Amino acid sequence: MKQLFLNLKSGKVSTEEVPTPVIKDGGVLVKNHFSAISAGTELSTLKLASSSYLKKAQMKPDLFKKVLNIAKKQGVLTAYQAAMGTLKKPIPLGYSCAGEVIERSEGVPFEIGDRVACGGNTYAHHSEVIFAPKNLVVKVPDGVSMKDAAYTTIGSIAMQGVRNSRAGLGDNAVVIGLGLIGQITVQILKAAGCRTFGIDIDEAKVELGKKNGMDAGGLGSRSTIVEQVLSFTGGNGADAVIITAATESNEPLVLAGEISRKKGRVVLVGVVGMEIPRDIFFQKELEFVVSCSYGPGRYDPIYEEQGVDYPIGYVRWTEGRNMEAFLDLIADGSIDLSGITTHEFEIGRSPEAYEMITGEKKEPYIGILLKYPLEGKINRKVALKGPKPLEKNRIGIGMIGAGSFATSVLLPSLSKVEGVDLIGLCASTGISSRSAGENFGFEYATTDYKEVLRDDRVDAVIIATRNSLHAPIAIEALESNKHVFVEKPMAIEMKELESLIETHNLYPDRVIQVGFNRRYAPITKRVKDHFNNRQGPMMIMYRINAEHLPDNHWIYEDKEGGSRFKTELCHFIDYCFYMVGSPIKDWHYFPVSHRSMSQKQRMENIQMILRFEDGSTASITYNTISDPSESKELIEVYSENSLVEIKDFRSLRIISNGKVSTYKDRLKTEKGHREELIEFLDNIRKGKDPFEEWIQTTRITLEG
Repeated sequence: MKQLFLNLKSGKVSTEEVPTPVIKDGGVLVKNHFSAISAGTELSTLKLASSSYLKKAQMKPDLFKKVLNIAKKQGVLTAYQAAMGTLKKPIPLGYSCAGEVIERSEGVPFEIGDRVACGGNTYAHHSEVIFAPKNLVVKVPDGVSMKDAAYTTIGSIAMQGVRNSRAGLGDNAVVIGLGLIGQITVQILKAAGCRTFGIDIDEAKVELGKKNGMDAGGLGSRSTIVEQVLSFTGGNGADAVIITAATESNEPLVLAGEISRKKGRVVLVGVVGMEIPRDIFFQKELEFVVSCSYGPGRYDPIYEEQGVDYPIGYVRWTEGRNMEAFLDLIADGSIDLSGITTHEFEIGRSPEAYEMITGEKKEPYIGILLKYPLEGKINRKVALKGPKPLEKNRIGIGMIGAGSFATSVLLPSLSKVEGVDLIGLCASTGISSRSAGENFGFEYATTDYKEVLRDDRVDAVIIATRNSLHAPIAIEALESNKHVFVEKPMAIEMKELESLIETHNLYPDRVIQVGFNRRYAPITKRVKDHFNNRQGPMMIMYRINAEHLPDNHWIYEDKEGGSRFKTELCHFIDYCFYMVGSPIKDWHYFPVSHRSMSQKQRMENIQMILRFEDGSTASITYNTISDPSESKELIEVYSENSLVEIKDFRSLRIISNGKVSTYKDRLKTEKGHREELIEFLDNIRKGKDPFEEWIQTTRITLEG
């Protein structure tokens, strides 16, 4: 299928053939008929992509700060590689489309063939086929064309802006910015019984607004615009002002304050400069609201991804119900979109549309639709290059998962390993699959991991998906006669671990390795060599200064992540176990407990004590309440008249019998990812299976 995407590094828009997405729980696959371009939103993304690196940093200071933190803690080269990895990823565009359901999961209120409109900038892309979760999908009423339905999500943004304005019957409402959302907002206000006045810098858009039912309008560039609005409102000023403009200037906010009545309401829907003129807003005691996209539920993964709706008695208008209401207004004739669409392009010609948006092609526009062919096959595998003849002693690799960790760490490490053939790569979206597959030289890209497991040329799979899929896919891979490298954690439930153990017992010649990379780090080898002839016990202190994650992060979901305790603490338990080299005798952990902390925060601030059979001990302190600017990982090892200190696997200090030796890599952090992959491949060639080493660590983690 064809999908449109933007190269964030070059700013180029293109359409490519990518694998069709697979159906997931709680949603539907939709074959698009039309998708609508949101010029304001997408233009800001285009501007970011076409900017210099310095400008990108200025436009995204939060991301730039993260890069600086990586440089400080992990080295300049590591930070550079992380930044370039992000910029290499193409990003999909679009968030409003309409089509027909072609596949459905159980329990969703849709049937095959239903006409639907879809929303969400992570789902409703400019693509022939999309997956969308049920709360972001609404049925299109009879009599509403698919062209009109393609504007549903954009229309729901306008709906939410009007709701936030609280404009009602007889109110005087002003819309500043008469682009696509502004034109729709005008009609919604009229349907609500408001008197409407529109303002834009383009006279043609003002005239179009009048054709769409606007009572009056004027040019924002004229000095008389304030007097025009006052005249329109009988000298009182507007009851509500809705700003749908897109500009870096704060002039729309200044104008909104000037034309509002005392105690009026100003709602920002568009993107403008946010320097609020305090004197104007203060003197009139104005209300100011930044409208949140399509409505309640937006950016809430429980609503959008898990499909849990808000009770209508408590939240009358969610983003889904706003979408439905907008379609109802079209169906009953209250909204007429016949004059909105100015351009329509086949998906293959979509770059031409963006030439207009960026101004490269001088042509006025309002609504731009992309059209998709009604016929087309479901194809979840796309060839990237011709298959390479298999050679003796080389290992065919399949990759399952292409998220940020896989593309910034695992795949770059794998590309430096000799003796492998990269066969198939699977990712959850077609665009991620193709992009990563091309960047790292795989033969094909797919969205169905079973394609990789069915491939006889694949000897081993690397699993780097979300945690919930680690054990299930590892079990299927063993049953498909594949060796398995699975990222930690190996499982997130005890029954998954037991099933994996049972399956491995049925296929004992298959190697399983878990991504506990720190034991393979070059600095770790130096420390192990130092204690090579150790006779006495060890004491280890391992402090992790972790980044605090938002409470709605997927890692906290029982179904997806299994908690941060299970996801990350296993890493450090394994490291202590490897460093001591003796079985763990017993262990205890102590979560921080304070009334100011949520249950999730308590389980990510933990101290753990391990005792080993040889008498050694280890303490692990995992916290998110320390200063985040300090080093992430600090390890101290005491034994044999020696003190060893490791910081972030970049610096090493060994004090032994009064002598001090140091090592530091100023450019990058080496945490053993390449070395663990080499070990995995060597284990396959030698028939060595370290599976038993991972079981105890995983049990301890899951029992916690």
